[in-house]
Formats: sequence, C-alpha cells, structure tokens
Amino acid sequence: MSSLAQQAVPELEATLGFTRAADVSPDTERPRVLRARTLPLDADLHSAFDFRTCTLRDCAACETPVDLETMGFEPIDLSPNRRLQDVLAVIRREDRISEQSAARLRASLRGWRLRLRNGKPLRLLFIAPEGLIFRRAGPNGLQVNERVRDAANGHDGAQRVHGDQDVYGTPLKQMLRGGAPRLFRHETPDGCNRRSPFFLLNLWIPLQQITRPLVLMDRRTLDPKRHQLRYALPVTSFLERDEERSLNDIWAFLHDPGQQWYFHSEMDDGRAYLFDTLGQPHGACALPGESALEQLFLRLRAACDALVAGDAAALKAAAESAPEALPDVTTVPIRAAYQRMTALLEEIRVRRADLPQGPEGWIQRARAAMDRVIRKSVELRTVAVVAPRWWPL
Repeated sequence: MSSLAQQAVPELEATLGFTRAADVSPDTERPRVLRARTLPLDADLHSAFDFRTCTLRDCAACETPVDLETMGFEPIDLSPNRRLQDVLAVIRREDRISEQSAARLRASLRGWRLRLRNGKPLRLLFIAPEGLIFRRAGPNGLQVNERVRDAANGHDGAQRVHGDQDVYGTPLKQMLRGGAPRLFRHETPDGCNRRSPFFLLNLWIPLQQITRPLVLMDRRTLDPKRHQLRYALPVTSFLERDEERSLNDIWAFLHDPGQQWYFHSEMDDGRAYLFDTLGQPHGACALPGESALEQLFLRLRAACDALVAGDAAALKAAAESAPEALPDVTTVPIRAAYQRMTALLEEIRVRRADLPQGPEGWIQRARAAMDRVIRKSVELRTVAVVAPRWWPL
C-alpha cells in the first residue's frame, strides 16, 4: 500500500470567507435586518473578507443524515436521468455551456421526479432562464479561466459565504410582483413561510470536484437575526439587466463558532446537491493539500511548455524541484491526484530522453492530470414542489 494511502476522514479544517463585522450596519429599509456593505468588484479579497478556520464534516465519511427541509440542503442521485448524463458529457467535453447544451440541460430536468431522504416526493416544475452557471476553479485559488465571462461561462468558485436570493428582494419582487414570500417556502431574519410546498432551489452538479468543493452550512446552526445580512450584488458585468434590476438582493453572513459546515470529498456528475436558493449559506474553499497541488500544476504546465519549446534548462528546472509535502489530514482524492502528478514529474526527471509514449504522449497525460484538479461544476435554479409522504400522485 502506498505511503499516501488513507481512509476518508470524517472532518478536517479549512478557511472560509465571511463578511467583516466592520462592514455591517442596520438596514434602512427593513428594521429587523442587518446589511453588509457592497464591495467594489476589484476589491482585494484578502482584506475585503473575514477569513476564519472552520471544521468541515465530510459527507463521504460521516453518518450524519442530511435533509433539505431541516438543514437546507441534500445530496441526490442523478444517475437514473440518462438524458441529463448525456448533456453533462457534452459540457465536460466542450468545457463550457453552449446555448444548445443549456436548452438540453433544462429539457432533461423539467418535470423530473425524485424522492427525498425523508421519503417525500419532489418534482422539478420549472428551470429558470437565469442562474445557469458553469464554474471552473483551480486548486488553492489558482486562476484557470481565460475566457471572457458571460452569463453562463468564465466563473470562478464563490469567494465568500453567501446565500443566493432574498425572497423579498430584486429580482424576485419585480418578477412576481411582490408575491414570492407568499409563494415559496423560506426563512429570513424578518419573515418565514413554512407551509408552502413550493421551493426555489439550486441544483449544483459537480462534473469533477477534487479541489475547491462546495461547502454548505446546517442552517439549524445559523442565528439569522445576528449573522444573516442583506447584500446588494452588482450583476451588470455578466447579466443584461435594466437599471432597476442592476443589483441582486442576496445574503452575506458573519462567522460564528457554533455554525456547522459540510462538504462531500468524492462527488462527481452522478450526484448533486439540492439546496435552498432563498438564503442557504454556502461557498467554496481550498482544502488542506491544495497548495501542493497548485505547485504541481504549475510545474507540470512549465514542463509541458518546455517540451514544446525544446527548452532543456526549463524542463530540468520544472522536473527537479522538490514537491511540497501534503498535510497529514486531507482527502483521499487530493492524495490520489498528488500521486499522479508527482509520478509524472518523476517520469520526466528520470526518463527525459526515453519517455514511453514520447514527449507528445507525456504532455497529453500531464495536461489530463492538470485538468483533473480543476473543479468544474454546473448550477441552475429550479422551482420544485414537495408533496407529503402519503401523497398518492
């Protein structure tokens, strides 16, 4: 057995970004709610957020039953939906969402039925035309998006903990003429609707997720009156909006030690998360060991460039640098990726003049290993109805 082999650990520590207490003030429109200051788009991330070390529970290793109605999120099985799997394969191959793929994706999900963990049937009634996003996030925050960002493509992982939509705010108040709070199940600092069977949900599908995973809070551990904050998000840089809807009303959050966080270290496109769009705290983070993968990614990229250019000195420098060691506690997929990448560099160091498949074959394998540690995910918003367990239809 390899010295890096390790069983999945039930929890580990990672850093999440929250709103700074200095950026919080009373909300002038809703007296019982707090507001976070809107940050400029070019704000320095390290000074703009309050970064805290949080314990993350790994759903791949712990036995905690996760439930949409009580905790705000739930994993679901996508494998029975073959139409969906076919279009996800196209998105993975093209490394983007085209208009054709977007249409096929919505068609494959519209009307789909599934059963929640608590036994209740859920049906996806409507897939929103906005909110379909393809994210690419490099290890440890490495920038890997070279394309111009548009509504669907060119998005990195979320930089801080947030909730996607305020049920009382823009654009829902314009779209539903103020009727969203009566229509959808929700909980906010100044209101709730626990009777409605209708949910506005995010469906988050990882095409691959070794690094920068989605993390979600058990909302039962959130104190909304103290820690949930209104936030106005500028969206005109990637959405076509009129002036009235140029700012999305979403949620930001303050950190509290009592909050409990979850992620899944071994998700792929056969599974997804459903979570409440109307305030469920979530975000992305770098796991322990991602800095080592970032270093290996950059060395493999330098080695590929050196082979293409015929630069022996640059190739030697990339191959012979000592790799950063992994921490004692990390995930099984990160350890496996580390093994693949270090083995490729060792191969180029030892057999530089006699690669088994030649330089072209090595470059192809190296680029595949680099691509594998880029988190790629698809997310969209859907209106769903949840019926009682005994519902005959």
